[in-house]
Amino acid sequence: MQLNQATDYAFRIVLYLAGLQAGEVISGVTIAESQNIPRRFIQKIMRSLMTAGLVKSYRGVEGGFSLAKPAAEISLLDIIVGMEGPLGIHRCLAERNVCTRSCERECPVHQALAAVQERLAADLSSIDFAALAANSKLN
Repeated sequence: MQLNQATDYAFRIVLYLAGLQAGEVISGVTIAESQNIPRRFIQKIMRSLMTAGLVKSYRGVEGGFSLAKPAAEISLLDIIVGMEGPLGIHRCLAERNVCTRSCERECPVHQALAAVQERLAADLSSIDFAALAANSKLN
């Protein structure tokens, strides 16, 4: 499993926004330049983050973006789900009917992968952007 480049950019964007003062609005151009993200990707990524309820957009001359909720309430998992969809390390965990063996009961591999996925989701959920921003020297 590998996260795509847009998700990496989304991590950077949310980390940057988490390092700002509460309620501070910053332009997409400023975000792109400060985080070394190509401008052509900013709008698409921001749209995904807004749809996920993680970022707010403000129009007008003083417009831009800010976090939609406190950084302490945004986890790594939130970004991954917002950018890539539900976490899934194997397709049989999401769709039981894809098993070519037509398993009526869960196989041991399914059970093991389900446990790994649960731990991974819990670990990703436990890491919030307030803590990451507090440890960051990137802003």
